[in-house]
Amino acid sequence: MSYVTRGDGALDYYPCRYGASKLLFRGPRRKTDDPYVAVIGGTETYGRFVEKPYPQLVEGTCGLRLLNLGYMNAGIDVFLQDQTVLDLCAGAEATVIQLMGAQNLTNRFYAVHPRRNDRLLSVSELLKVLYRDVDFAEFNFTRHLLVELQERSPERFALVVSEIKAAWVARMRQLLSATGGRKVLLWIGEEAPGDGTVLNARAPDPLFVSQDMIDTLRPLVSDVVVVVESPQARAAGTEGMVFGPEDAAAAATTTNAAVHRQVAEELALSLGRVLG
Repeated sequence: MSYVTRGDGALDYYPCRYGASKLLFRGPRRKTDDPYVAVIGGTETYGRFVEKPYPQLVEGTCGLRLLNLGYMNAGIDVFLQDQTVLDLCAGAEATVIQLMGAQNLTNRFYAVHPRRNDRLLSVSELLKVLYRDVDFAEFNFTRHLLVELQERSPERFALVVSEIKAAWVARMRQLLSATGGRKVLLWIGEEAPGDGTVLNARAPDPLFVSQDMIDTLRPLVSDVVVVVESPQARAAGTEGMVFGPEDAAAAATTTNAAVHRQVAEELALSLGRVLG
């Protein structure tokens, strides 16, 4: 059964900062003067409503020190623009990079908020010309925008997605180059990576990230871990999660505690191989 509390504040995330970073990460804050593994990613890595997200579970079973650098609603851009995070990754024994959706990054068609990468900051003249029939003033989030663009014109939408995917691969190459050292890519999803032929703005995250995009990056990393949520983990629902009545709907759509345990098991095996 679920652990229902009086709200988010009942689960202490021990928010902390590292160095000069403006980002608040989930704590407790870890020391960085001894060997550690850095983990960067989005909401799944942060572990909202989960007492022990997968970085903490791996730390407990493997005796490794893991820095949870997950950030709510993050895309690639938030980490690329934070030198403290890049320095922490460069100094790590290894860096785990959760594969985040391709929609939440700045590209030729639109710009996202520098920290809340799911928020739409502006659209380019190029997109306005491509979609003259759309009033862009009504959109605040990237997913909402893309759903509307697909419904208006699947043909024009395919051009937008092609640009987004190209930007994602280029930005991931930048991130992998900037972090240095041993790196592990981590896919967390309801399904395995697809071939990218079906374009659906309503698909689950990581949105628009296909197998060929991951394969392009494989020579640049030490390992790729693909975790597909098991039926048993999905069936567990919100069991073991901490949230109040007002957050029940949000918790039901958040990566649950059972999936975090599944991720931790598979990631621990990968880090064991990578770190020898």
